Amino acid sequence: MAIFPRPVSPKNALGDFWSYFRQQRQHKWPLLGLSVAITWVIIWTFVIDANTNTMPTRNKIIYVESWDANRSDAAIILQQKIDFAKREAALVRQQKRMQGYADAFGIEWREEEKRNTAERKQAVKAINELLDDRLVKAESNEQAAPATPGAAGIGRP
Repeated sequence: MAIFPRPVSPKNALGDFWSYFRQQRQHKWPLLGLSVAITWVIIWTFVIDANTNTMPTRNKIIYVESWDANRSDAAIILQQKIDFAKREAALVRQQKRMQGYADAFGIEWREEEKRNTAERKQAVKAINELLDDRLVKAESNEQAAPATPGAAGIGRP
């Protein structure tokens, strides 16, 4: 049983290929270089993709902040306020950068930004008021009952 159709044989196909390269054509070598380069890029892409996400993650180090077990509620809430302020500042920086990209691509963002900024200010104000209320309660609880190791029901092992 033949692999190739009847008028074609490997010998004839190789002969046609060789006769094409013996002809003097100006586009022959650039097309050959381009086809080799495209083939190389496709193969290299598969090689890179095969190596993506295959490394074990057992050696990945995850850093976690360590906190004192006897930390007061007021200290926790103050840290939350600091973290929230840092997050808001990072969000504003990110928005400025994205607005620069929007200006570069001609995207109109100013009307939405005004509306979203007003809503965001209200949300930030509400969160800060909530944290302030919790801070006042925590400070009043600390002043009313001095901190002892077993006072809050938290025992040490």
